Amino acid sequence: MRAITVPEPGGPEALVWAEVPDPQPAEGEVLIEVAASAVNRADLLQRQGFYDPPPGSSPYPGLECSGRIIEVGPGVHGWAVGDEVCALLAGGGYAEKVAVPAGQVLPVPAGLDLVTAAALPEVTCTVWSNVFMIAHLRPGETLLVHGGASGIGTMAIQLAKAVGARVAVTAGGPEKLARCAELGADILIDYREQDFVQEIRKATDSKGADVILDIIGAKYLQRNVKALAVSGRLAIIGLQGGVKAELNLAALMAKRAAITGAGLRARPLSEKAAIVAAVREHVWPLISNGQVRAIVDRTLPMADAAEAHRVVDASAHVGKVVLTV
Repeated sequence: MRAITVPEPGGPEALVWAEVPDPQPAEGEVLIEVAASAVNRADLLQRQGFYDPPPGSSPYPGLECSGRIIEVGPGVHGWAVGDEVCALLAGGGYAEKVAVPAGQVLPVPAGLDLVTAAALPEVTCTVWSNVFMIAHLRPGETLLVHGGASGIGTMAIQLAKAVGARVAVTAGGPEKLARCAELGADILIDYREQDFVQEIRKATDSKGADVILDIIGAKYLQRNVKALAVSGRLAIIGLQGGVKAELNLAALMAKRAAITGAGLRARPLSEKAAIVAAVREHVWPLISNGQVRAIVDRTLPMADAAEAHRVVDASAHVGKVVLTV
């Protein structure tokens, strides 16, 4: 088969579409003929040599895919050759075929085309696990989403609104904020021109956000705590603003607040399977009835993965960038 390889870490030009050995499904796995994958920030880090795949997983980038099952490994039940699916991966989505544990496979939601489905697994699993399973966002609460126009952000807005929460977002510029508003965001904050701490306090009568979903990390840590409501929960899922920061623990304790940090890629298979099952139960019906949708900025051929990485690196997109085979 062909796959996007990274012979040497570097810029987008380091991505090479090359012939590689076909994967073989192990016990408990299915083999998917890939129709599409989608670009995540983790893929950019892997390309640069900063985020190695977990031991035993595919060496190729790509944390999600859609396609058709072409082989079922031993011990797999509930899936058959020919099923149209999408899947959460530890790697290998940038390829013509990928082997994936059956517990990380999802059916393509009713009414959705196969290519668009590739934009769903990573964002739905990330948002549902962090905002709902860990931070327990409830109806009537306020969620602040940093990077509201990103793939994660566009999904977080929709899911939070679907459960009856109020949503605040930060994004860069009026065009991205307008797209967030179209998806249901109530409070729009241009991080280039406004202080999100002041804006969220103003919009909530000084209460603050009950839950914050943060892709920035260190750079926003102290300000995020200031922006939290009493008993607020800060879920850190990205480190675009660095990995080390000082924190006034007295301020955290005064808020009776909680900070969590979680990724998906390195989690045990059982934990990933539990998240995927929860997404299938709670999120898939919302997608099938049109209440929540995948936001795809553009599609590009898999061989043009370098261009897709340039787009994501420049934040020149809203939602997801999808790669098609």
